Amino acid sequence: MIKIRFCKFIYTVAFISTGLSSLIGCGNKVAEVPPDRRDSGKIYISVDESFKPIIDAQIQVYESSYPGTKIIAHYKPEADCLRDFGIDSIRLIIATRGYTDNERQFIIDSFKIQPSKMAMAFDAVAVIVHPNSPDSMFTVNEIKQIVTGSYSRRLTPVFDGLRATSTVRFMIDSVLKNENLGPDVIAAETSEGVIDYVARTPNAVGFLGVSWVGNMEDSTQLTFLEKVKIAHIESTDSPGGFVLPVQANIYYRRYPLVRNVIYTLKERHKGLGHGFAEFLTAERGQLIFKRAYLMPAHMRFTMRNANLSE
Repeated sequence: MIKIRFCKFIYTVAFISTGLSSLIGCGNKVAEVPPDRRDSGKIYISVDESFKPIIDAQIQVYESSYPGTKIIAHYKPEADCLRDFGIDSIRLIIATRGYTDNERQFIIDSFKIQPSKMAMAFDAVAVIVHPNSPDSMFTVNEIKQIVTGSYSRRLTPVFDGLRATSTVRFMIDSVLKNENLGPDVIAAETSEGVIDYVARTPNAVGFLGVSWVGNMEDSTQLTFLEKVKIAHIESTDSPGGFVLPVQANIYYRRYPLVRNVIYTLKERHKGLGHGFAEFLTAERGQLIFKRAYLMPAHMRFTMRNANLSE
């Protein structure tokens, strides 16, 4: 009888000990709960400065829908954004390109994260000139001549920086085909700086993301368009025809200076970064891109005939 009672005592102690261990284990799990979810918490993201107007709008709508969230965007030249592939605290990067195979492996090796990337919309490089400029229609070859300094008339090209921006990279890769920029190229600090320089310099030609000047329903952009005008560029499918960087021309690639808007997500858990990335590619985020006169990448685009005489 004594042995039986002793065994019961040992069993009880063992049971209590196991229970305490489980509670301690649960405590550790609670401590590992991520500090943010798609509907709460704070994250930092890195965004190409070319896309500031549209990403500001996306963040405003998302935070209004989920009041417990805070998305802090650092706007900077694209090269600085791409360097943030190596910064653990930056969850989401928005630029004109995603990671390369080598960059993907670096992220995996450094942070033990499987990154993902996706195109959200299609943007264009807008060309702006002074309102009194006699030149407001250019071929791509003439754009190349302006940027390299070989154009027949002396025009001053203005970029949002000289080396590190997505606009400069696009022009070098897609227009100059890796030729050098000319000696007369001017560097403004921001896209708004490009607008200001062109507005006060009659012979200047500015290059910037269309999201800064393409939304005719935005009061700030309408103010910009009182100071500058958007140049027409020769269409890709109609030689001798010149087009503006509007949605239909971006969609059909009639406008020749089209580029992607891509997010790179590097988040260990399905938190606020995942939530915002999914929002950008879902219906509401795509509608915001559309209303900002960019071309959504995940919405069907319907063309309707319009009676221009009405």
